[in-house]
Amino acid sequence: MSHQARQENFKRNVANKYTIYNSLFAALPFSGVANVGNLLPILLQKCAEGYENNKTPTQIIEEFFDQQFDQQATQLSESERNDRLFKFVQYIERQVVLFDAIEDAAFSSVNDLDGAGSLRALWSEAVFRHKTEELREKLQNFRVRIVLTAHPTQFYPGSVLGIIHDMGKAIGKNEFFTINQYIQQLGITPFFNKQQPTPYDEARNLMWYLENVLYQSVSHIFNFIDKEIFDGNYAGDNPFIELGFWPGGDRDGNPFVDANTTLRVAEALRSALISCYYRDVKKLKRRLTFRKVDKLLANLEELLYENIFFKQSPPHLDADFLLAKLNEIKQLIIADQHDLYLSLLENVIHKVQIFGTHFATLDIRQDSRIHTQVLKEMNAALIQNGEESLFPEGYDRYSTAEKIVHLSSINRILTMSLFTENNTSKITRDTIDSLLALQTIQQKNGEKGCHRYIISNCRNAENVTEVYALLRLSGLALPFTVDIVPLFETIDDLKEADASME
Repeated sequence: MSHQARQENFKRNVANKYTIYNSLFAALPFSGVANVGNLLPILLQKCAEGYENNKTPTQIIEEFFDQQFDQQATQLSESERNDRLFKFVQYIERQVVLFDAIEDAAFSSVNDLDGAGSLRALWSEAVFRHKTEELREKLQNFRVRIVLTAHPTQFYPGSVLGIIHDMGKAIGKNEFFTINQYIQQLGITPFFNKQQPTPYDEARNLMWYLENVLYQSVSHIFNFIDKEIFDGNYAGDNPFIELGFWPGGDRDGNPFVDANTTLRVAEALRSALISCYYRDVKKLKRRLTFRKVDKLLANLEELLYENIFFKQSPPHLDADFLLAKLNEIKQLIIADQHDLYLSLLENVIHKVQIFGTHFATLDIRQDSRIHTQVLKEMNAALIQNGEESLFPEGYDRYSTAEKIVHLSSINRILTMSLFTENNTSKITRDTIDSLLALQTIQQKNGEKGCHRYIISNCRNAENVTEVYALLRLSGLALPFTVDIVPLFETIDDLKEADASME
């Protein structure tokens, strides 16, 4: 498709539709100012002219209000002007949301989903170049980790994301009446919270993407690789795409994150995923109505339901159990039901292979200087309690290499209840609790639920072995089920990174 053709396609599917639906904003229930949509182009013109004449933003806004509202009996107060400016921002925010929804609805029309850069194009090229076996071999170990941070939640809250999603579907079907209702809903839906969201709130908002976007799209990619590239016979354990999750585990990025937050977010990730599985199994029950299969599905549905709603003591459920039950159903369909609806069942099996019972890996991140402080405070508390010191006499004078040897040889397991608020700082207590939370999450959500401990501002190998020592002291057994991930962030540390890693 030529550049001009792409422009025409975008204009037809996005720009023109936006012009039509944007007219509906004229009826939005914005109180306190009339004709917001009519005044915005005038404000835009004033801004452009003022910028060309080197006027300040304050001068531009004041002139705009003086010219547009000088017919009023009284001059607008500063508070009234601020209120009207807020209405302009409120109006523009919703125009952006409308444009996002239209663009989302037109994505497959505007973009060539099977063109350059797509999996289908890659597979076609491999076939053309007789490289299919090389591609299959590469895919056996190749994977991508998509890490979700808190940044998207700084823009749209979950309620607005839901409107964008639903409006996009309505726009795709040209349901004008429904679109009008969504626009009215958008007009009176707040875009921000009156109170600052907690780290848990941020995590819950971001899970919207997991449940409504990535849960489906990642499994579609897996299905394509299995069906098209491996002819439906992929038997490996590579998920191809893994999801990482920082909200709730990133202490260095948010000082309000603590161990309790980490545990709550991990539970919310598991609960959201089990809810997705529950909906999929209910859909399967409508199609897989065969003898024996129906009872197996009913039992699985009940077990998933209990895991969602029986919060206190839900029955144990892990990925291996789910896969065993689903594969048992698969064998019955192959043997007795002529593969009817097999692809629907395999889609759910693939999701369990990808997401397990954790959905996304919750990464824990903390600054290297905190770990040094924690070890010192723990050692002081041990000595105060009459127990053996963690470090030999003169340890502070050891070389980096000698410290690394000592830290990596620590094999003690400490009673963590010793380190209370009375003899250690809050940050030390929380760091210890976070190490224990990591192990709790692995027991409940599986090893992939939380298996990366990231060290921000990592200076050298000593910082890595400090975390190693803390994990051993907290009771983590060898071989480790945790990856210690150093982040070298300064120029000097990056220059020495290869030596540190070696």
